[in-house]
Amino acid sequence: MRKILITGAAGFIGYFLSKRLLTAGWQVVGIDNLNGYYDPALKQARLAQLDNSAFTFVHGDLADRTLVAQLFIQYQFHAVVNLAAQAGVRYSLENPASYVDANLVGFANILEGCRHSGVGHLVFASSSSVYGGNTKMPFSVHDNVDHPVSLYAATKKANELMAHSYSHLYGMHVTGLRFFTVYGPWGRPDMAYFLFAKAILAGQPINVFNDGLMKRDFTYIDDIVEGVSRIIERPPVSDPLWDKQNPDPSTSWCPYKIYNIGNNHQEELLHFIEVLEDCLGKKAEKRFLPMQNGDVKETYANIDDLARDIDFRPSTSIEVGLRHFVEWYRQYYRV
Repeated sequence: MRKILITGAAGFIGYFLSKRLLTAGWQVVGIDNLNGYYDPALKQARLAQLDNSAFTFVHGDLADRTLVAQLFIQYQFHAVVNLAAQAGVRYSLENPASYVDANLVGFANILEGCRHSGVGHLVFASSSSVYGGNTKMPFSVHDNVDHPVSLYAATKKANELMAHSYSHLYGMHVTGLRFFTVYGPWGRPDMAYFLFAKAILAGQPINVFNDGLMKRDFTYIDDIVEGVSRIIERPPVSDPLWDKQNPDPSTSWCPYKIYNIGNNHQEELLHFIEVLEDCLGKKAEKRFLPMQNGDVKETYANIDDLARDIDFRPSTSIEVGLRHFVEWYRQYYRV
């Protein structure tokens, strides 16, 4: 059996990806520190769904260099998917140290583990947040992304740079994935759609920032997992046409590649809320607030490279995705 390490395995994407790869016949080792950024009981409930003899869970922190090194020595992974990170744009304003520990120190330890054990392919989660101050839509992996507007975004951009340096120095096959607003069942309780559902069902007002004048490229979890699963099987190769006079940030002379994974479709936030209201059968009381520091007004993924290389385009509509989320939410929370 091929062995794969999934970091953040008790997280939203990590859980679904672990489940998918177990079904595909991989031996999965998942690591997670089960921190209290949001309810650890939800993380434990996800792990309880991964009842499979081919799944091994390690409760640990990626910032623990010794632990990470031992994992790589013990298992000799064929591939690694790094999904562990301190998430959240707004929380990075309050607790920057956690982003340094998880997103920078932890990722450096993963890079070192891959380097010393000869991992065939490292896939890591970046974020649409790296586009920061960019306003040209849709966001393209071929555009410069040097103006982040939050520390979270800056750490994700740093991950891309760190990964490229290791690909160049050690010939590591590395792929970075910029996820666009992932949602669905078993999702993160700090995400807007989750907070909206909780408040609406409780008869409480929802906070709508920037007076609702926001647009997002909402991407359903099944589409994310399908894309990641395909990419694992396709390690990048060096680009012989890469031009140092006109550098393309999405590729390189070394085996390194960056992709967007988004729905390639924008939704206005107020329309998203309307669809959620329909699924819940209840209207929201909206509290309109100004733009929050660190947020961006809109996101929109150009996924031409993804479609060309792995023949896949996410396509789940918010009408379908939110219905599945609400069905799960009512069942899980018994409301």
